[in-house]
Amino acid sequence: MSLVIDDIGLLVTNTAEGELTDGWLVADGGYVVALGTGTAPAADERIVAAGRCVVPGFVDSHTHLVFAGDRADEFTARMAGAPYAAGGINATIEATRSASNGQLEAAAAQRRGEARRAGITTIEIKSGYGATVDDEARLLRIGQGLTPETTFLGAHVVPREYADRVDDYVALVCGEMLSAAAPHARWVDAFCEREAFDADQCRAVLNAGMAVGLGGRLHANQLGPGPGVQLAVELGCASADHCTYLSDADVDALAGSDTVATFLPATDFSTRQPYPDARRVIDVGATVALATNCNPGSSYTTSMSFVIALAVRDLRMTAAEALRAATLGGAQALRRKDIGWLGAGARADLVVLDAPSYTHLVYRPGVPLIHRTVVAGGFAASSACRPP
Repeated sequence: MSLVIDDIGLLVTNTAEGELTDGWLVADGGYVVALGTGTAPAADERIVAAGRCVVPGFVDSHTHLVFAGDRADEFTARMAGAPYAAGGINATIEATRSASNGQLEAAAAQRRGEARRAGITTIEIKSGYGATVDDEARLLRIGQGLTPETTFLGAHVVPREYADRVDDYVALVCGEMLSAAAPHARWVDAFCEREAFDADQCRAVLNAGMAVGLGGRLHANQLGPGPGVQLAVELGCASADHCTYLSDADVDALAGSDTVATFLPATDFSTRQPYPDARRVIDVGATVALATNCNPGSSYTTSMSFVIALAVRDLRMTAAEALRAATLGGAQALRRKDIGWLGAGARADLVVLDAPSYTHLVYRPGVPLIHRTVVAGGFAASSACRPP
C-alpha cells in the first residue's frame, strides 16, 4: 500500500537534498521511495499537509520507560532547594520490584503511546530498575515488546542490599545478570558517577557486555567532571550520555571519535544542574544527539519538542541543529542508518507539524504542534492527530 504526503510547506530531509519547499513524499512497504517538489505522483492513500512542515520522526535514544511508582515528592523537594541525588533510584527499584508484569507492561505501553503522540517514532528503553537477575531480565522483555532498542543497565545504582558489597554486585552484573539479560538486549550501559560506579567498574561491565555481542553506551559526566566521556570513547561506545560537565580533553576525545555526545537537557531542567555547552562540541565537529531521558526521578517527560526548545534556549544550539540532533543524531547514537532522515531507502517515519516551520517548536514552547505521526508509512493514531 503506497502513501503520498503532498502540499508540504517545508520538508526537512537531513540529506544533501536539504529542506524542500512545496514538497511531497511517497512511501511504499514502510519505506520512502521518492520525494520531490511540485506536483506529487498518485498513490493508494493520500495525506494533504496543507502547507505544514514535515520532519523525520524523532529518535529518542535514551529513556528508562519501564518502571513503577513516581517520585513527585522528590521533585517537589528539589524545586524547594534540595540537591539531586542518584540514590533516589533505589526508591524506584523498590516500587518496580513490587509491581506485576501486567502493571509494568501497561504503564510502559502508556508512556510509549504518549511518546509516539509526541512525534517519537523510534525509542530506546533501558532496564536498571530491577537490580536482580530476574527483574532486570523481565524489564528488558517488557521493553522488547515496545522497541528493538533495549539496553541492559544493571549497573544503574548499587541496590541497598549490596551497599557494603559493591564489587560483589558488579560481579553479579557481569556474570549471572548479564547472562539472563543479554538475550533481550541490544546494548549495555552503566552509570559512571561518584554516587554510582567508578571507571574501573564501568569498564568491567561494558567489556563483559561487549564480549557477548552487546553495543556499548555510557551515562557520563552528569553530576560533575569525571572519566565517563573519555572511557566511552576509549571503549568505542556508540554514545556518551548527559555530558553536562565537559573538559577540553573530553571535547577533544569526542571530536576524534565515532562516539555521539547525547545531551539530555530536560534532566538539567528538572535537577537544576548547569546546562552543557553543546556549542563547544558541535564546533569541533563531534556528533551530537538529543534525548528525553524519560524516567521518574530526573526527567519525567516524553516531549522531544520540549527538549528541542531547551537545547536552543540553554545549550546554544540553533533550531536546525537541535532538530537534526533529535532525529539523525539520535539515529547515529543508536547506530541506525534507516531512520532519522527522509529519502529513498529510509524508513517512512515522519512527523507533520501543525506549523509552517520546525522553528515553531522553539518559537511556541509548550504548544502541542504534533499534527500527525507516521510510523513506517502507516498513520499512528492519536488524540493529537486530526484531519487537515
